[in-house]
Amino acid sequence: MYGVVEEVVRLTPSMVRVVLGGEGLDEFEPAPFTDQYVNALFVPDGAPYPVPFDVEAARSSGHRPVGRRYTIRRWDPATRQVTIDFVVHGDIGFAGRWANHAAVGDRLQMVGPTGGYSPSTTADWHLMVGDESALPAICASLEQVRPGIPTLVVVVVDGPDHELELDCPGDLKLQWIHRRSDPGNHGLLLAAVEATDLPAGTVDVFVHGEAGEVRAVRRHLLADRGIPKEGASISPYWRRDFTDEAWREVKAAFVAEMRDDA
Repeated sequence: MYGVVEEVVRLTPSMVRVVLGGEGLDEFEPAPFTDQYVNALFVPDGAPYPVPFDVEAARSSGHRPVGRRYTIRRWDPATRQVTIDFVVHGDIGFAGRWANHAAVGDRLQMVGPTGGYSPSTTADWHLMVGDESALPAICASLEQVRPGIPTLVVVVVDGPDHELELDCPGDLKLQWIHRRSDPGNHGLLLAAVEATDLPAGTVDVFVHGEAGEVRAVRRHLLADRGIPKEGASISPYWRRDFTDEAWREVKAAFVAEMRDDA
């Protein structure tokens, strides 16, 4: 399955929206989750094959495609378009470089989608916490919240110019945290959650983002606030100072240790 780039929009200095369409998406079947994601396959430099390609043949070609998981921001069944918002930092990384230079007509091969979270339809309120990497899932999830339901969102980004417009039919209380105010402090997200007054009742929790920050917020919510871990969607997407490959090698052990915290 592959998509052809039909539109590219720079949403913020660090986020690029790519809209994909075309006949390569004819067999696309959306997953029933607001955090649904695809495994995007990026063709390395010097590879002898174009998109679309046979995945198994490409993997044995000596130029193995590089897979990266990306949340689908939106699927439009009428136009059969997939929208993906990429976090980019210049030309760093295969995915970031591709998105930074994406142009109409480019192609991207994908596997999926799959996922695991959608906003609860029975919870009394919602809590969503994360960083730029979690924003596509948070934005998609907010649109599915029941009207009037209290919804607390805490997101850390570089600065005001990295904020997005968030739509939610619920009673949204949104707090943006800016790293520029204290760039060396990696505890900004935790401090903001610790200072937040939480409503009474059953909560639906979604916490995703940088591994160390996610672990700290999880420990606080479960151990200090007494929020049940059953049903809470809490997972690290990436880890500071680790490449994607290095993070994949240690992620399972990290997650196991995180789950032993509380």
